[in-house]
Amino acid sequence: MVAITLLCPYCESDKLVRNGHAPNGKQRYFCQECKRHSWENPSSRGYSEERKEEILRAYQEQSSLRGLERTFGVSRYTVTKWVKKAAELPLLRETLVQPDANNPEAKT
Repeated sequence: MVAITLLCPYCESDKLVRNGHAPNGKQRYFCQECKRHSWENPSSRGYSEERKEEILRAYQEQSSLRGLERTFGVSRYTVTKWVKKAAELPLLRETLVQPDANNPEAKT
């Protein structure tokens, strides 16, 4: 028989006890060391980068926020947050490094 030792994702303690099930059916655990709950194999709750890019492209093509909400099932407030965050990023030409003229392998 193989024994699997689970560690707390927060404090790395091995003092985990089973504590019921989550609504999605996954086993819940309680850490007796840090008194926090965790789940078995937690899944990401956010949107993938590909999905975000797809929605932002649709927004750039003059789709309304409410239209995006209906089409993609994403809250318009979430899309607004993504648009504001994308606007804070520097332009690509500002982040490019100029090639070194002394380096013969540098390409322009």
